[in-house]
Amino acid sequence: MSPIDISVVHARVRLCPQSVPDTMPVSDFPSLLVRHMRRIRASAAGIASEIGMSREAVNNWRNGDSVPSRKHRDKVVACAAYLRLSELETNELLAAVGFEPEFPAEHDRVVPAATSAVGALLDRLQQLRPYPILMLLTPAHLGQPPERAAILADAQRRYGADNVLHLQPPFSLHADAAGYFSALAEQCGFRDVASDYAFEAALSRRLQSGRPLFCLVSRFEQGDPLLRDVLAGILRSLSEMHSGQLHLLICGGAALADLKYQGGDLSLLNIAASASWPELAAADIAVLADRAGIAAFDAERVLRLSGGHPLLAPAALALLAEAPGRSDADLIEALATHAPLWQSFLPLLSDATARAAITERLGQERLAMAQPYLLDPLLRRLYWANLVVARRHPDGNWLEWRCAAVRRAGVLILADLDAGA
Repeated sequence: MSPIDISVVHARVRLCPQSVPDTMPVSDFPSLLVRHMRRIRASAAGIASEIGMSREAVNNWRNGDSVPSRKHRDKVVACAAYLRLSELETNELLAAVGFEPEFPAEHDRVVPAATSAVGALLDRLQQLRPYPILMLLTPAHLGQPPERAAILADAQRRYGADNVLHLQPPFSLHADAAGYFSALAEQCGFRDVASDYAFEAALSRRLQSGRPLFCLVSRFEQGDPLLRDVLAGILRSLSEMHSGQLHLLICGGAALADLKYQGGDLSLLNIAASASWPELAAADIAVLADRAGIAAFDAERVLRLSGGHPLLAPAALALLAEAPGRSDADLIEALATHAPLWQSFLPLLSDATARAAITERLGQERLAMAQPYLLDPLLRRLYWANLVVARRHPDGNWLEWRCAAVRRAGVLILADLDAGA
């Protein structure tokens, strides 16, 4: 579920302006950035190279001369990963620029659907033959993986605490093989590992115990592609060598889907089954309402107004709690100015071609038939930004806008962009 606290959502929605500026209020972003850079002796040039920005831009952030705009939220996330920030530190850095958190807080998780989804996910993984390898693909605002703590807790119950590993490949594109596999080995509790061979040997020894080993791989797609391919080869080789013993749950989003469907040489992903996180249900809305102390609520109306978007759902609930008598049209207008929608749309509107295509599609109820992999680049970006969703209809599965508020947000943003052109 979403990383937003319902009381924070309530305040943000109530105070949300009718138009959103290019940048957001900044507290101590420059000082946080400088502190984290000093900790690992990172240079502005190194960060710039990693995140695809100019050194001048990074220096301006560090000196407080400018701040990341909404379309650069992903650059701040990439910067946090390069600086090796914890999830809490990453959220803190994003909050300093006024951005939504990247990682859900444990107490904000929605329990009913999550518990069921985690159980179904691990049930399926344990039933896969001959290779227990499952990819969990999730769009924006759900976390990668969503409900990570619940996944690891359930895995420990099934496999035993000593047989559960969590791998998070290093982000840096400049990590050498020794540093890359040493970092992975440390996550597994292996000592004196400084090469891919030593890592494979250590993991193989763990598998010789005769008990299945569960391995959660978060953000598999990040980091150096050559080293990632080596890791994929190691995991594939060990899966074949220790048949049915290595149970892999590989989590990611758009980039991971691209690797599976476009990277033919990544045989590990080619043999992996795929799964998606379930949409929000009425039970999730009930939990949100209970945590916010809201006694009377219409879960179906919340779901309809938000389209099940993990950030809009708590916002819609807060609005309805504040004024139950507000019309749907009024609520849609308020939700359309919710900051996360603007942060999702603006990067897609950076070029004239995408802007024209989105303008045309905002007038359509259905956008295209849903497919395992969307060939249209713009539809892919809209889907992974969680602006469109696949829904079942009598004539098949179709991609459509999540809700009227999302479409209205697109209209408002385009109008602002055209006015400023």
